[in-house]
Amino acid sequence: MIRIVLLALVAGVVAVGSASAAPPNAADLEAELVCPVCETTLDQSNAPVAERMKAFLRVRIAAGDSERQIKDALVAEFGPGVIAEPPGGGFGLLAWLLPLGAVVGAAVVVALLIRRWARRTPPTGEAERLDPELERMVDEELARFDP
Repeated sequence: MIRIVLLALVAGVVAVGSASAAPPNAADLEAELVCPVCETTLDQSNAPVAERMKAFLRVRIAAGDSERQIKDALVAEFGPGVIAEPPGGGFGLLAWLLPLGAVVGAAVVVALLIRRWARRTPPTGEAERLDPELERMVDEELARFDP
């Protein structure tokens, strides 16, 4: 029984390792890279520079380059703005943390408002009385609906 579990574990590790070594997909890379002219992803751009970048991707994939090698070459030529995903460090970290902070801040504000609303004390004293004539008119109107 232990041998079967170990064999399954080894087969899983080999399958995951071979899946991660798969060559990059041009369509995925085009969605992750930005045209330096129109500043849209390559899969949405028809600019001449974007077409040349797409051709470069196909040539490099055919040559066996990894996704990291292809991205590094494009960053070396066009700069870090060619990567659609913001970097994970420095100022780019703000692009990841700011939306998360906004969601957490909004949740705190909503929780405080709900707490405040739930703890609101009922008004003290009796409700204000209606004018006797108005009260009589309301009673007459309500009496019309009683069977």
